[in-house]
Amino acid sequence: MNYDEFKNSIVSKFSSMLAMDLSDAKCNIFFDYMNFLIEKNKVMNLTAIDEPEEIIVKHFVDSAGPLKIFGRDYFIGKKIADVGTGAGFPGLPLAILCDDAKFVLNDSLGKRIKFINEFLDREKEVKNVETLNARAEDFGQDVLYREKFDIVVSRAVSRTAILAEYTLPLLKVCGKLFLYKMNDCDEEIAEAKKAIETLGGKFHVKHSYVLVESEPQRCIVEIEKIKNTPKQFPRKPGTPAKAPLK
Repeated sequence: MNYDEFKNSIVSKFSSMLAMDLSDAKCNIFFDYMNFLIEKNKVMNLTAIDEPEEIIVKHFVDSAGPLKIFGRDYFIGKKIADVGTGAGFPGLPLAILCDDAKFVLNDSLGKRIKFINEFLDREKEVKNVETLNARAEDFGQDVLYREKFDIVVSRAVSRTAILAEYTLPLLKVCGKLFLYKMNDCDEEIAEAKKAIETLGGKFHVKHSYVLVESEPQRCIVEIEKIKNTPKQFPRKPGTPAKAPLK
């Protein structure tokens, strides 16, 4: 896909799916991101989504879902963590779009953080991103980061009860957690209610939306931090996944 084809595609999709305009400068950054991802994915196995049109929709547009719901102004000046970012999703597209917010992108696999750092080294316009190679449990217990964030996002595949333990310790009281899910997650949310409350959170609302007509409906699960997380959480690495809070 050449640049003109890419620009026409991503601009039209951001407009129709998110009701957002995309500047030429942002298009250039996303074009570089897409090509770098495709190039590195051949040797690093970063994502199963490797076709240009799918990357635009399922990575770039999907990552921007909270902007569709809350508006870009909601993120101005916020400190945001992305837990389990993988190849940078959703945190890096959000950082590109919200250059007046600060982001910390976390992943446990060094090769993924290396990929993001290499991209940031070549794309000097993206100045609002810090990376951290660490287990989510260690991230949440680190005094430099614990309860320091206004917003935490995660598009990880873990169930909500597990993600709650990874993410809520990072949030300030009154901060918001946004979990990217498919819309059929009501049972999963219900089973996580006790865990969310134990960790200092409160389920707020599930925001449902259509990304692409032919695909299942998506949602952002919004959870508010209403009190400090007890010091013993998150538990030691591996424990949340093996023995989720109930």
